Amino acid sequence: MKRNGFTLIELMIAVAVVGILAAIAYPSYTEYVKKTRRAEVAAVMLENVQLMERFYSQNGTYVGATIVGQSPADGTAVYNIAVDDAQTNDAAFVIDATAVDGSVMDGDTCASLSVNELGDLTSSDNAVCWRR
Repeated sequence: MKRNGFTLIELMIAVAVVGILAAIAYPSYTEYVKKTRRAEVAAVMLENVQLMERFYSQNGTYVGATIVGQSPADGTAVYNIAVDDAQTNDAAFVIDATAVDGSVMDGDTCASLSVNELGDLTSSDNAVCWRR
């Protein structure tokens, strides 16, 4: 008598193979997502530097400039971006990006990024966060 279908052993082997593949693929996927988010926030911050410089050329001061307040610019925020008022005056500015609590970047090496009017990029690991 011939039986059709999977045996329990065949099913367990298939589940084990899928589990091993998932264990390998998931960390790679999350690291890819983090790299993408880092590149995205870097682009938004450099866009904000351009906005600040444009405001300065029109008004002679950085105080009062409006910037893009989150990354990504549309959708659910992964980073909040703000001008550091304590370090911003007529001749200088600092823009800070901080990972949103509970986002994929929360607790990451690049959870906090900064850039100033000179283009100085600051983070806990510039080589990873700013990809320079």
